[in-house]
Amino acid sequence: MHKNTLDLFEEIFDTHKEYKETVIETHIQKLRELDEYLPPMQSFFIVTNTTTQKYPFISKNFEFALGLDREKMSTIGAPYWFSHFHPDDLPVWMRLLEDLMIFTMTEISVNERDKLSYSWNFRIKNSNGEFFNVYEHQTPTYFDEIGKPIIGIAHQSIVGKGEFRPIIGTVKKLNANNEYETIYYKNYSQKLLTSNITNREKDVIRLLALNNTSIEIAEKLFISTHTVNVHRKNILSKLNFNSTKELIQHCLVHQLF
Repeated sequence: MHKNTLDLFEEIFDTHKEYKETVIETHIQKLRELDEYLPPMQSFFIVTNTTTQKYPFISKNFEFALGLDREKMSTIGAPYWFSHFHPDDLPVWMRLLEDLMIFTMTEISVNERDKLSYSWNFRIKNSNGEFFNVYEHQTPTYFDEIGKPIIGIAHQSIVGKGEFRPIIGTVKKLNANNEYETIYYKNYSQKLLTSNITNREKDVIRLLALNNTSIEIAEKLFISTHTVNVHRKNILSKLNFNSTKELIQHCLVHQLF
């Protein structure tokens, strides 16, 4: 793990000690696992409050990565942050958030919502006016009286430049093994190579990319090793890859986690 990444995780726990020994710590540990295998990235944490539209916590690395003002994020909030979104991405991203909230409130029981992790991507403009792609994983940390998530901790990573990438929204849920299982996946842009892959196959792909064997994947997802191997065969066939190595490289390049 890279030193900057390690410091990043220490910073969030130093600031929010209440996350220790909760399901939130489990979610953050899953981010640690990703950082073990993904290429080096500029990352930071943001705590979001949808009620106040402000960001009460922003990692120090936020200014290093984007050159934007942490104080303005805390005081001005969403208007300042949204002003740096790519104009083509902002309306798509807002529709994505609305869909994920509807899915959460209608499909997930209240006592299961703290097990959810949301992910999406968008382009953001830095202080020099350059756009970069950002991949975000967000975990809800506080819910209102009807169980609606209103405060969350977001882990954001800058990947590549400002080239167009399809905007994808995903919801994953921790199972009894504290492993993520995909329960919602939608491409909000153009058709992707992975559009015909099932949610279960996406889980297998993610765990393969994280260097898990078929036996380990079977244990984490509560399925048989034979079923995992069938999924692997079907995935390679659907995506027209000759080997798992080619598949994993595709996942790393396109951040399909």
